[in-house]
Amino acid sequence: MSKDNYVVIMAGGVGERFWPMSRESRPKQFIDILGTGKTLLQQTYERFHKVCGTENIFVVTNKKYKKLVIDQIPDLSPERLICEPARKNTAPCIAYAAYKIHDLNPRASIVMAPSDHIILKEDVFSDIIRSALDASHKEKRLFTLGITPSRPDTGYGYIQFMEDSYFPEDERLKKVKTFTEKPDLELAKSFLESGDFLWNSGIFVWSCEAIIAAFEQYQPEISFVFREALGKYNTPEEQSYMDIAYTACKSISIDYAIMEKADNVYVYISDLGWSDLGTWGSLYDARPKDGRNNAVVGKNTMLYDCNQCIVNVPEDKLVVIQGLEDYIVSEADNALLICKKSQEQQIRKFVNDIKIRKGDAFI
Repeated sequence: MSKDNYVVIMAGGVGERFWPMSRESRPKQFIDILGTGKTLLQQTYERFHKVCGTENIFVVTNKKYKKLVIDQIPDLSPERLICEPARKNTAPCIAYAAYKIHDLNPRASIVMAPSDHIILKEDVFSDIIRSALDASHKEKRLFTLGITPSRPDTGYGYIQFMEDSYFPEDERLKKVKTFTEKPDLELAKSFLESGDFLWNSGIFVWSCEAIIAAFEQYQPEISFVFREALGKYNTPEEQSYMDIAYTACKSISIDYAIMEKADNVYVYISDLGWSDLGTWGSLYDARPKDGRNNAVVGKNTMLYDCNQCIVNVPEDKLVVIQGLEDYIVSEADNALLICKKSQEQQIRKFVNDIKIRKGDAFI
């Protein structure tokens, strides 16, 4: 394993679309959401042992989740835990990690990966990540993994690649043509039919040098915040500086900030058995089903005339459900959700309404 390869796991999200199971105090990445005995964060951390030594794996999270990370990954040393003082979306946290790791090793290349994805084909995943890391050391390119789509999903962003682009070092590699945010159903269908669109996985690989150069070119305001910290990274002064300066960053995703603007973006066509576990629907797809295609967690759950539902309720509660089709039923702590699967994008609105009308006790 190259000592110049690093992994940064992004674990600061709140997982609103998984309410009520995912809560502000304990988001989905810290939950054993698949019933494997390990949380999503723990699974992600173990997955990257295959491509990078433990000493080169970092986790970036919100300060309020520091204890959760330490409890779940006890061998993560304090200097490898990056704590954001505020949520500012993915671009600032990626810039922060790049500048910090570049200070440690100017030759470094990094994998930026969310903490809450399923990867069923882990050997294929590791092979693509190694290929991307090797390429990132040779040229100042920005790489991302695009997932071969299996359906016209409106919950994912899409990447269009140039069909005539060919790279002999890896036939899976293509130059990116466009990024498109979550489309409506008709547009998603046309993407699938065209054959040159992939789901945007949100997994990135690049050298620190390449991504820092991109921030300086396309996001100078963000770059300024982190360039001003030179000399403070990996010292006792770092956190106190970030506690103040980080809040000055605008909140923006890496896609909007860099990827849609840069002309050196490339995508690996990937078939990984991937899901971002971003919604109840994606969890439904990942879980085993009964004879009526219901995915059930809760040993005292009894279903009558129910089809294609996902049910997630406490193990000690008897739950009887009759006559539902294509519904989400989830109970956790002090809240119960009953919602059509086809309307699950409304859950964020529900959570926002709850905050306004009922306060934070239920969030």
